[in-house]
Amino acid sequence: MTEIRDRIAQLIDGLCAGLYEREEPMKLALLSAVAGESIFLLGPPGVGKSLIARRLKYAFRDGRSFEYLMSRFSTPDEIFGPISIKRLKEDDRYERLTDKYLPGANVVFLDEIWKAGPAIQNALLTVLNEKVYRNGEQEVQVNVKGIITASNELPPSGSSLSPLWDRFLVRYALEGVKGGRAFLRMITDTRDVYEDNLDPALKITADELAAWSAEIDAVEVPAQILNTIQVIRHKVEQANERSALQPGPLKIYDRRWKKLIRLLRTAAFLNGRDRVDLMDAFLSIHCLWGHPDHLDAIQEIVGESVRKHGYAIAVNRNVIQREVEELEAEIDAETQIRRTITEERPLLVERDYHQLLVEDRRFEGRRIRSIDHRSLDKEAGAIINVYDDEGNLRNRLRARLGEKPNTVRFDFKSERLTFALKTHQVERAEIIEKRPHPVLVAHWDERIANVSRYIKTQQQHIRDSAPASLDGLEDNLFVDGRLAKIVRANLDEVRGALEQLSLRLEKARYGYARLSEQASAR
Repeated sequence: MTEIRDRIAQLIDGLCAGLYEREEPMKLALLSAVAGESIFLLGPPGVGKSLIARRLKYAFRDGRSFEYLMSRFSTPDEIFGPISIKRLKEDDRYERLTDKYLPGANVVFLDEIWKAGPAIQNALLTVLNEKVYRNGEQEVQVNVKGIITASNELPPSGSSLSPLWDRFLVRYALEGVKGGRAFLRMITDTRDVYEDNLDPALKITADELAAWSAEIDAVEVPAQILNTIQVIRHKVEQANERSALQPGPLKIYDRRWKKLIRLLRTAAFLNGRDRVDLMDAFLSIHCLWGHPDHLDAIQEIVGESVRKHGYAIAVNRNVIQREVEELEAEIDAETQIRRTITEERPLLVERDYHQLLVEDRRFEGRRIRSIDHRSLDKEAGAIINVYDDEGNLRNRLRARLGEKPNTVRFDFKSERLTFALKTHQVERAEIIEKRPHPVLVAHWDERIANVSRYIKTQQQHIRDSAPASLDGLEDNLFVDGRLAKIVRANLDEVRGALEQLSLRLEKARYGYARLSEQASAR
């Protein structure tokens, strides 16, 4: 498997040589071709759409390309080949000469695809979906490996082109070169970007593609991938219900989801893996948008789904958490008696003060700061300020807590004066612990043991299903390595959550075991 990855990496390097800020669409074009899917490039003239198509054919040995710029006057003869006059005259059969046209090509590039007429559209539907072209009375299996279509616009809303638009699994919006350095290198580069300078040994043969197809179908799609795709689908539906997607809802049907899984399997295979991982799931971003304005929302949905739900759903973290919470609640109910106690506490006035109930006219001031009150004790006391009702300082005296609750004693001149604080009633909860019945203890021991074993099983599942080396996440051939931090964050979060749940179980067990031991000691 590593040999395939190394070869594909070298092939990609060769295909991308001389391209600037076009590496991602070039990689996606190769990926979609190996997967047997098509790719649509959206962008203005002169941004390299045809260049990507022309270079893609070099990835295949004996690659033959067919390229055509559509117009509203294009005819099926120009795309699928002219009618064979000889066949028509001699055998009275209506067949086309297809060898040098789309049915005889390996890589096809159709520019301005939306200008194709209905006859061309209908024939393209079966070619795109089933790789079959109906030539007269025969259904011909075409050997098209990659179909790249392009336009500077999307199909008009509500037009007859919707079925054709839905056939393009991968979609990519191209813009001009943005980076200043890349722009200068691009305009000064004198290489012939249309020259085939790939090592023939790297090129993919038809026999290899056929063999790879069976191996791709055998690539495992783990639970975390299927669950993440399910979450993405659900979030898209929710966004549609809230009308949160502009310029309109996303209509994603079953065929697209099924083809997406095939694309993820292909990405895993070409990366030298026998199972799909969460990095591959980011490829769904290129398959789910219907308008460039959808891209930000789709990126957010996919990123959030991977970050919050990837491994979390696969290990049933929510189920474990509910079980732990229910067990904690049951233990609390059987080992704790809760009662409400009403008590008098100093009233807080204007957030910072307590009110003194002063009856002695000689004593100036009616308020002390609540923070000063909390610092007092009954012995040494402390020097505190006394204020009037307007907050003006009136006295600075040594004060202690009084003998009775909620009172303060002041050293006033040669006397000691004690004043009560204005209070109000406050309710607080008090918990009294009780020994659980031995039958319950045995029941809880069994439940905790079962949940603990399950947590350990899920922790082992993470170790087995997570990428063998997290450092390799950044090396995905088709996904931006910077997205690896999202996968890593999800994995670390789930690991931490399982450890925390395990600690909560141990704390719960210790709590009721301690009460049983205390009762036995008495």
